[in-house]
Amino acid sequence: MRIEIIAVGTELLLGQIANTNAQWISKELAHYGANIYHHSVVGDNLPRVVEAFEQSRKRSDVVIVSGGLGPTEDDLTREAACEVFEDELLEHSPTMNKIIDFFKKNNRQMTMNNRKQSHVLKTAMVLENSEGMAPGQIVEADDSTFIFLPGVPAEMKSLMNDFVFKYLTEKYQLETKIKSEMLRFIGIGESTLEEKLKDLISKQTNPTIAPLAGEGDVAIRLTASGKNPEREIADMKTSILERVGHYYFGSDSITIEEAVQDLLVQKSLTVGSAESLTGGKFIERIIQLTGASSICQGGLVAYTPEAKQRVIRVPKEIITRHGTISSKCAEEMAVQAQKLLHVDIAISFTGVAGPSSSEGHEPGLVYIGIKVKDAPAEVFHYYFDGSRDKIRQRTVNKGFELLFHKLK
Repeated sequence: MRIEIIAVGTELLLGQIANTNAQWISKELAHYGANIYHHSVVGDNLPRVVEAFEQSRKRSDVVIVSGGLGPTEDDLTREAACEVFEDELLEHSPTMNKIIDFFKKNNRQMTMNNRKQSHVLKTAMVLENSEGMAPGQIVEADDSTFIFLPGVPAEMKSLMNDFVFKYLTEKYQLETKIKSEMLRFIGIGESTLEEKLKDLISKQTNPTIAPLAGEGDVAIRLTASGKNPEREIADMKTSILERVGHYYFGSDSITIEEAVQDLLVQKSLTVGSAESLTGGKFIERIIQLTGASSICQGGLVAYTPEAKQRVIRVPKEIITRHGTISSKCAEEMAVQAQKLLHVDIAISFTGVAGPSSSEGHEPGLVYIGIKVKDAPAEVFHYYFDGSRDKIRQRTVNKGFELLFHKLK
């Protein structure tokens, strides 16, 4: 069964609202093993809506349309459907009575255009809208089925849950399921990850394997279908982690900071930071986590050389001799932060975010120091490219990556 989703509304094309309806419908239908082949958006223009419906009718078994069922002149879904199916519109009495009753109860004058919301195609199966005015409609043509739903998310979801899922499962006898799991990795590039899994990817059938690049991490999306897709995913996940498990930090929506938090909790360790170019971005991502107080004491932010001396207590001679953008300064920042914050682990960040050079160093040079308990502080240096914001973001991401691998 080939399903596609059409959203009607110029506001979607203008970017005034996001097309969350298509996302929700696709996600929910995946549980039933339904294959979504196309997503499209068309503005409030009758010829273009007609064209979209005619194209989808030729290539899909089921077309789910959201939007364009309201009372105004630019709500054109019904009119377009009539033209495509050579049908006619009738007033649906139960819906019209509901609309009239609504305005009476609320002591409001009903304008004539509200009658439009009661209009349905003559051949349609009418779906009562418990959340709003305009009903849903199902039109079964010779070659395809069209399901028309309001664009208001609450109304669309109600009709999908009350009628559409049941209709599709009964009509098309859906028995398979589709499941996905996103495996997340850090410290390995997308191209390297793909190379290590090249033979698995080339032979993929069920589940499918899709590498995806992120900002600071990469992911592998596993998608399986069948009566027991969970087992297919589990078996492939085991094969993948046997090769690249060192870089794996979790699945689906987990973030690297959440993975670090989990390890800190497991090991009963606390963390703090001393930050210069990152301006508190590292500790902010820690503190925004639920339960952060159990693993985080706080952070120190010192941007200028003077502040590094006063706030973080970096000795003046280190700054004079080595500069603030140096391995020695990063090391001392981590050592002092551990003492001042009374934490098990301290991480420090210093470098040049740009756009201009500093202390003779080009933008992108970054030093990250890590001090763990009584062990000597370690310092790592990197060169990041990109804008000022990108360099700062990549520096923080690298800090979480270093902490994750050290905690593992």
